[in-house]
Amino acid sequence: MQTFTVEPEEIGQRLDVFVARRAPELSRAQAQRLIKLGEILVDGGAVKPRFAVSPGQQVTVNIPPPRSVSLKPQEIPLDVRYEDSDLIVVNKPAGMVVHPGAGRREGTLVNALLAHCQDLSGIGGELRPGIVHRLDKDTSGLIVAAKNDFAHASLAAQLKARTAGRRYLALVWGGPEQERFLVRTLFGRHPTHRVMMAVLDPERAGKPGAREAVTEVVVRERLGPMTLIEARLQTGRTHQIRVHMAYIGHPVVGDPTYGGKRHKAELAALDPEARRLIAALPGQALHAYYLAFDHPRTGERMEFTADPPAEMQALLEHMRRASGARSPQPAHRPEIEAFD
Repeated sequence: MQTFTVEPEEIGQRLDVFVARRAPELSRAQAQRLIKLGEILVDGGAVKPRFAVSPGQQVTVNIPPPRSVSLKPQEIPLDVRYEDSDLIVVNKPAGMVVHPGAGRREGTLVNALLAHCQDLSGIGGELRPGIVHRLDKDTSGLIVAAKNDFAHASLAAQLKARTAGRRYLALVWGGPEQERFLVRTLFGRHPTHRVMMAVLDPERAGKPGAREAVTEVVVRERLGPMTLIEARLQTGRTHQIRVHMAYIGHPVVGDPTYGGKRHKAELAALDPEARRLIAALPGQALHAYYLAFDHPRTGERMEFTADPPAEMQALLEHMRRASGARSPQPAHRPEIEAFD
């Protein structure tokens, strides 16, 4: 159990915001859940997440031990890239959901991890044991899961402080004018399609559900009607890269949700083999190829890379041949200069 005293400069903060800032191992959503469960108290009493704190108040935070979950462990093959007593790094295939949700209790990465590890942290809740960050169902690539709450808290804090590195490769439609740029927008739920995310009007700033999203984009290869880009997350919003690239007019190839209809002409203009390879993609052409963090227990910097799935690589090679581009030399540790 942790106890925090509200300082004068923190007057008026919502309780869930106060806790998320003071206890970096907890996200705001996790803090809200614990407040509703009565695990976070103000001066010994239960309040609501929107309660405004006052100087001198004592806020106690109790993170309960992992609960036994009703999820079914499943022997699903995993591409494990690293594992020890604190964490596991997996190269997730496209098509696999990370954790159970409404209407889905089996076949997820969590089901597979429960069979493989048997010990996962409980901070994420009953349906998300061990899950520190997520990848979309149809996005492939590297993901780390925590085996205990100590590791989970450390990894979550690194993601929040942006000291953990996550980089993606994406094949997008068209050709961005700049070689290197930032996409910075207000971000939140789509106003009418609630399962989608969207770039929001700047006038929504400061309102509930509106958060800043920042993506660094670097052009890696120009391949005729497509471009291979590298995206580095400065924030980690749901569907962030897919929404941002669609917003600037270069949606991810094969994205059924944000790809839009405006690129049907480009698709129709491709040669039959290119169209066949796009149809064969297991998901959108988006792959989390680089992951880095400090080991929670040793402090050692851990770095991992994973090549895109075979279907995405086949499309890349075909577009290189069709556009006359050369295959780039592989880089084990890609570097992007800091933006001013």
